[in-house]
Amino acid sequence: MSIKIVARNKKAFHEYEILEKLEAGIELLGSEVKSIRMGRVNLKDSYVRIIKGEAWVFGMHITLLESTNPHYKPDEKRPRKLLLHRKQIDKWYGKTKQEGLTIVPLMLYFNEKNRVKLQIALAKGKTQRDKRETLKKKAADREARAAMKNY
Repeated sequence: MSIKIVARNKKAFHEYEILEKLEAGIELLGSEVKSIRMGRVNLKDSYVRIIKGEAWVFGMHITLLESTNPHYKPDEKRPRKLLLHRKQIDKWYGKTKQEGLTIVPLMLYFNEKNRVKLQIALAKGKTQRDKRETLKKKAADREARAAMKNY
């Protein structure tokens, strides 16, 4: 059994240059796991902050199911705690403070043991010029593949 990708953050690859990736567990409430299984999650404007030695993901939107108990509906955009080792948190915290890097979520998936995992990355913001160059390179690669296919 392989991993089942639920959501990707395509905007992160456009906005940032990815330097280092890491897999993190995520603390969820019961109904949220069902919603994630149904693919009702959005990572577009989410980011990770380290507060008091703990990593938290902000802005991750998990739409709740209609079948969720009406008396127990957690906030859909609430901050969720990430489960990481102390060494990893300290290392990345230092890099974000010194080098001005940011931590962004890349994708949400179920691993082999059927646990929800969030792939996060240490990233550096791209300038407008870098973004244009990336788009030009993608277009050139696409054209080259099409030419090879037709030949």
